[in-house]
Amino acid sequence: MKRLTDVRDLPDKDYDAWFKRLRDDRYEKLLTDWSWWRRDDQQPPAGDWHVWMLLAGRGFGKTRTGAEWVRAFAEATPGARIALVAASLHEARQVMVEGESGLLAIAPDARRPDYESSLRRLTWPNGAVATLYSAAEPDSLRGPEHEAAWCDEIAKWPQGEAAWDNLMLTMRIGARPRVVATTTPRGVPLVRRLIKEKGVAVTRGTTASNRLNLSPRWIATMGAIYGGTRLGRQELDGELLEDVEGALWTRELIERCRVDADSIGKPVRVVIGVDPPASAQGDACGIVVAALLRDGRVAVVEDASVEKPPPHVWAQAVAAATARWGADRVVAESNNGGEMVMNTLRQADLTLPVAPVHARAGKVRRAEPVAMAYECGKVVHAGVFSGLEDQLCGLQIGGTYVGPGRSPDRADACVWAVTEVLKLSNQGTIPRVRRFTKL
Repeated sequence: MKRLTDVRDLPDKDYDAWFKRLRDDRYEKLLTDWSWWRRDDQQPPAGDWHVWMLLAGRGFGKTRTGAEWVRAFAEATPGARIALVAASLHEARQVMVEGESGLLAIAPDARRPDYESSLRRLTWPNGAVATLYSAAEPDSLRGPEHEAAWCDEIAKWPQGEAAWDNLMLTMRIGARPRVVATTTPRGVPLVRRLIKEKGVAVTRGTTASNRLNLSPRWIATMGAIYGGTRLGRQELDGELLEDVEGALWTRELIERCRVDADSIGKPVRVVIGVDPPASAQGDACGIVVAALLRDGRVAVVEDASVEKPPPHVWAQAVAAATARWGADRVVAESNNGGEMVMNTLRQADLTLPVAPVHARAGKVRRAEPVAMAYECGKVVHAGVFSGLEDQLCGLQIGGTYVGPGRSPDRADACVWAVTEVLKLSNQGTIPRVRRFTKL
């Protein structure tokens, strides 16, 4: 039988004729025959590798590739023990198991695994078992033994290296333990480390590689908006971009400042920084929550930013963040229409302590002392905030911004929030601020 790569470029008339010649039983088999559907860049590499890392742009087909590799291994290895690891258990379930390209969707009816969500476990008819794990809980990987693993989006794992190291210590059974890691590339320490590690085979790919299965309009739109940009090179072209030369923040610095969200305890003070859109049709609204911890450090605890929202939406997002964290104050930049910003916040259905601030220095100049506080260990990230961190790493000394988006709205909101919390930590008390009352 011809492979898809042999027939997909046939003229429509010849393709239709070939398809009609398929008998029903051959067609049913074809639907679940991954060796026919896959592209060459989705085929496992040759050679004696122990880790296959697939670095590719969004829409490449990474999830399908990982799921099909696990399916093939499970069906060929009765009684196998397999690990499925994602950034969180929710993502492991929603993407790796129940997603459109997940293990349940791709399995033939006769060989579909039984999924027990309460036990985080899939069991195939031949006794092979796959267990779900969260990279946010590295210690959950202590104790089990595995002979195969699929790790999804390792570049966004909250405790990447700790989770990876614990997983690798479990890969101690079977004749040839192997791990497949699928991810959109980001310059985090774990990805950079694996690229250089012996026994790691790397496959690279782009969004365009899977163009036949993607919306042509979506591909054209993404290319028009992000083509040639740093974000597009990373998210669409699958490039692993190194740190921007002269950037105030580096990936290594942020990773050094990362802590587990459950380890920070109850905050002493909480401030929400807001960088409002310049107009109702503006860009994203940066909304970042920073907290003063009992040990004197400042922790970024949430990025609640909203993409291109109308005014009432971003105002409600600020109000919701205030309620979630019991914030002491909201610091909102008021350069672009100060009264508009204040009126918008006033209409949100909560009592908000608001301190309007006017930016007299440029964004990068305001960010410099905050970056220095990171360098000194005074600021930590309680979790992973990919969008915010990408923007921080795009701020360069000298005033240039080369990160994703036209404006570093998330980064600016972070700078306002952290700056205010640093002031509060020095004062020891909360000065009186202007408060809005419910209308």
